[in-house]
Amino acid sequence: MPQTLVEVFEKNCQGEQADRTYIQSKPDRSLPFERISYGDFGKRVRVVASRMLDLGIERGERVAIVSESRPEWLIADFALMLIGAISVPMFPTLTQKQVEHILIDSGAKAIVVSNELQLGKAVKSLLQTPDLHHIIVMTESTPLPTDLNNCTAIHWSALETGLVTPRSPSPSFTEAADVVTIIYTSGTTGVPRGVMLTHRNLIANVEGAMAAIPAVTSADTFLSFLPLSHSFERIASYLVFYAGASIAFAHSIDTVSENMLEVRPTVMTGVPRFFERVHTRIIKLRDAMPERRQKIFDWAMTVGKMVARAAEGLPVPITYKLQYILADRLVLRKIRERTGGRIRFFVSGAAALNPEVGRAFAGFGLRIIEGYGMTETSPVIAVTPFAKIKWGKVGLPLKNVEVKIAGDGEILARGPSVMKGYYNMPQETAEAIDSEAWMHTGDIGTIDEDGYIAITDRKKHLFVSSGGKNIAPAHIEALLEQSPYVEQVMLIGDKRQFLTALIVPQLDAIKEHLSAVGIPYVESVGVTVEDPTVRTLIDSEIELRLKDLATYERVRRFVLITAPFSVENGMLTPTFKVKRKEVESRFGELIESLYFDSRHS
Repeated sequence: MPQTLVEVFEKNCQGEQADRTYIQSKPDRSLPFERISYGDFGKRVRVVASRMLDLGIERGERVAIVSESRPEWLIADFALMLIGAISVPMFPTLTQKQVEHILIDSGAKAIVVSNELQLGKAVKSLLQTPDLHHIIVMTESTPLPTDLNNCTAIHWSALETGLVTPRSPSPSFTEAADVVTIIYTSGTTGVPRGVMLTHRNLIANVEGAMAAIPAVTSADTFLSFLPLSHSFERIASYLVFYAGASIAFAHSIDTVSENMLEVRPTVMTGVPRFFERVHTRIIKLRDAMPERRQKIFDWAMTVGKMVARAAEGLPVPITYKLQYILADRLVLRKIRERTGGRIRFFVSGAAALNPEVGRAFAGFGLRIIEGYGMTETSPVIAVTPFAKIKWGKVGLPLKNVEVKIAGDGEILARGPSVMKGYYNMPQETAEAIDSEAWMHTGDIGTIDEDGYIAITDRKKHLFVSSGGKNIAPAHIEALLEQSPYVEQVMLIGDKRQFLTALIVPQLDAIKEHLSAVGIPYVESVGVTVEDPTVRTLIDSEIELRLKDLATYERVRRFVLITAPFSVENGMLTPTFKVKRKEVESRFGELIESLYFDSRHS
């Protein structure tokens, strides 16, 4: 068995496997997918690795990657592995300040960026990042800046041209304990922490995942649309490589549906929000049908869901089995054809999947396997077994991962895929991984009699959006409460598609503001919070206070409430901490109204 990803690289990029297609990409929407074989990929990786050595990038040094998913992302990743350097991936949606913080904390010597937008973030960070010596720009048409003091900027093409120098990379020194990547993830304070993952971590997770899902082979084609900076998509890309399969990058998130028809994938990964959108789109198609066809659709869906009960270990009445052939021919098969017609299964990760969406897909004849994990565990901890689904539960632990429930209900995980630790944060590492090597996930959950894990809560209320993003609400709430017009705030967003907020306004400050702009103050609190001028004021404060956060960390909708949270009304603890569950219960209908329009738009 291979001990490092470099060994997998050496095996797959030569011999018979070298002629197989590894990457399919579509730089231009109007053109066909371009193909890169394993052999050509290997050659390009070796050239780039050699050129990186020429730039002075050495073993153990960090190189950041800020780019959308594309072939160059994977080439850079494997080139860094070959020279023993460490990749530091970042979401392209991060703000300049967030990119700067990670560059400073990691001490990155170089940064690879995709385009002019990402280049601008790197250039603006230079004054604070003396360790950064090289900026590499993937897009050839992007103008290169000059006069960068101790930093140089080059195009990616410069890495793939020229002679390979005598300092050709050799994988012989690569060891299983070597750090491959440092992935920054937000903690409960909002301060990013660098998760160090080794070859041993990643290989163990790939092998554990491959044993848990239906066999993936060189005949499979994955369609990828999530960013490779996401640990879930990153491990999927390594699984593809390990299996000798093909990975196709969607042109963009907006073209996934048409790319599915072109690529005809057999396996896809996604986050719950993706599956929610697909389901919503199908229901909208149903609603636009004539009444007679709607009845046929509904009948077919009922039949499909009843037959799909077999995957849950439930009996299926013979009458539905007999009706299924016709239901499939009239409706269900046509839905599957919209995915290319070859999907064997989807994998959902990064957040909880709505059981009803899972059941609906099963009714279409499209199986969704749910995974559970965290970046610190490389990331997969558990996967829903294909043989028996329990909707609302996240499956069974991988064969090489132990899971148990601590006395306080927290889920603990142990195994070879648990991270080496947080970069330059020994105290935080010791808090996360105890003396017996158990990783404290921060999730509260249960394990049933069959070993299936269920997640019931977040120990420290770290949100995970339905798009799979980790969001620390306390940090964002603290920023909003810096506004003189905000008394209290509580964010909503766990397992939701975007953030909303319940805001208690500072009425005295608002009164002064209204007076200053010549608007009479209305003594009724209820009238004040509904005043358009007040709402506009708060809206501008939200935009101001959260401008340096990533898009998914910003509040999209809010409601002003009349009564402050207090100990007396049961919404604060005696130590003046907000009782989130109590507030969510008290304002349940109001919260749902903030999301209602998005579900029906």
